[in-house]
Amino acid sequence: MVTIADVAKHAGVGLGTVSRVLNGSPQVREATRSKVEAAIDALGYRPNPLARGLSLGRGHTVGVIVPFFTHPSAVERLRGVVAALGGSAYDLVLFNVASPFHPDEPFHALTGPHRADGLLVMSLPAPAHDLERLARARVPVVLVDSRAEGVTVVVSDDRAGGRLATEHLVALGHRDIAFIGEDPANAFGFTATNDRERGYREVLREQGIRARRELIRHGPHDHDVAKALTAELLALPVPPTAIFASSDVQALGALAAAAEAGRTVPADLSVIGYDDIDLSAYAGLTTIRQPLFDSGFLGARILLDALESGTLPAAEVTELPIELVPRTTTAVPARGAA
Repeated sequence: MVTIADVAKHAGVGLGTVSRVLNGSPQVREATRSKVEAAIDALGYRPNPLARGLSLGRGHTVGVIVPFFTHPSAVERLRGVVAALGGSAYDLVLFNVASPFHPDEPFHALTGPHRADGLLVMSLPAPAHDLERLARARVPVVLVDSRAEGVTVVVSDDRAGGRLATEHLVALGHRDIAFIGEDPANAFGFTATNDRERGYREVLREQGIRARRELIRHGPHDHDVAKALTAELLALPVPPTAIFASSDVQALGALAAAAEAGRTVPADLSVIGYDDIDLSAYAGLTTIRQPLFDSGFLGARILLDALESGTLPAAEVTELPIELVPRTTTAVPARGAA
C-alpha cells in the first residue's frame, strides 16, 4: 500500500512538503508542487481508509489527545487534523487534557475495546509504558509537538526558534532582553518553553550579554498572567528594552501591559512572540511562525496511512520549518545598551 512517506521519497522532498501539497497550501513552489503531484500519480497514491477499515471491522475513529484544546495554537493544529480526516471514513474523538494528575487516563480512555483505531497525541509527553502497550496491541500512534522513542514524531525545533527570536532582538541592538515562558517544572511535562528559553540563553551567552535573572519570568500559559509578569518587568529600576514571549498569547499580554504602563511599542519596548496565530497579524506582532496547521494535517495523514495499510507507522522524526515573521512590534531600542 502506497503511503505519504513513499510519495515523499519518490519526489525527493520531505513529508511536510507532501502534506502541504495535499492540503492545498499556497506555501509550495509550483515546481515542487508539480513534482509531488507527479509522484502521487506515478505511485497511484489514493488515501482511502474506508475499504481497509471495513475489512478489519474497525470502529472508524481517530483519537486525539490535546491539552487545553481552546488555546489558539491547539485550535490551529486541530484544524489541520480535521482537514486531513475530511473525506475519510474516520470520525474524530477528542480528549482534552486540562489536569496533569492522571497522565495515563486519556490513553486508556481512548484505546479500550471498540474505541479509537489510532491515536494522535499533541504537545504532551506520552508515558513510555502506554506507548509500549499500544505497540503490542498494534494501535498506531503519532506524536505532534512532542518526542518519544519508537514512534512517529512531527515536530519543529523550539530551541532553534528561541535562538531565532533572540538573534532578531540582538541584531536590532537590544541587550536588556526579557523572557516570559511557562514554568520549566510544569506539571504537564511541556518542553517547548524550556527549549525556547534554552535558545534564548544560548544566544545571549554567545553574544557576551549577561542574562539578568530578574528579566526571566515564568507563569502559566495565559494572557493575563503574562500581562502581570510584564508589568513587574517594566517596574524594574532597569527595565527591559525587549521581551521575548514563548507564545503569541503571552506576547499579546505583554503588549497590553505596555499600553497600560504608557510604554510605546516598539519605541520604548520591543515584543516578539511565538506561533503566528491569526490574531498576531492583526496586532502587528513580530513572531516566530511554526506550521501549526501543517503539523496537525501531517500527523493525521500519517495515521490514516497506517490505518489503511494495517501496519504501524515508521518510527521517524519529521521536523517542520520555522521562520521569523517581522512586523511592527520590534525595532531598534531608544535606550542604549546597559
